[in-house]
Amino acid sequence: MPTSPHVEKHFNASEVVRDIVIGMSDGLTVPFALAAGLSGAIAQTRIIVVAGLAEIAAGAIAMGLGGYLAARNDAEHYASERKREEDEVREKPGAERKEVADILASYGLTRDQSAPIIAAFEAQPKRWVDWMMRFELGLEEPDPKRAHQSAFTIAGSYVAGGLIPLAPYIALSRPHVAFVWSVVATLLALAVFGYIKGSFTGTAPGRSAIRTAVIGGLAAAAAYLIAKAVS
Repeated sequence: MPTSPHVEKHFNASEVVRDIVIGMSDGLTVPFALAAGLSGAIAQTRIIVVAGLAEIAAGAIAMGLGGYLAARNDAEHYASERKREEDEVREKPGAERKEVADILASYGLTRDQSAPIIAAFEAQPKRWVDWMMRFELGLEEPDPKRAHQSAFTIAGSYVAGGLIPLAPYIALSRPHVAFVWSVVATLLALAVFGYIKGSFTGTAPGRSAIRTAVIGGLAAAAAYLIAKAVS
């Protein structure tokens, strides 16, 4: 009987999702808390909108730059470790052979079973270094475009998230009414975002949605109450 071929499907955009989560979670929470705090202290939507837009711009730049520097640091770390591994394979092949044998032994291979693998690596130094980078150091070669992609993804996600709590203040002239709609829109967005994030990260989506909404709500409530008390 013919059978359909087995096709494995894996999610391969974990770094992009991570950047979106970083940017969106802060973008929804920080401007939301700022707008809520200002709503408790002043009654002018124009000031809230201007302050909110300024915060979104500054936050997006700071977050994007942070993502860029983190990705650049990963790339530089990988290059440094690879250079060291290349030197060791060339200058200390005996020690490197032992490291390969030890790693293979941890997977249940005997010395005799490891010998042809080690010999094959010695004939292909580049493959040997590739293997050691992954299985000894646990490092994958970073995408050379990763730094710029990370910066734009995080910054764009921050802006997208930040505009959600600010949109009611842009559309409505009465700050207290805008505040209510901002709370509703942002808590709903946080819940949806938390649900989607949970689906991608393997966490229970419902629990992730509730937790994300609660954390964002508590941050905004704290900002609002502090501003109200001080004013």
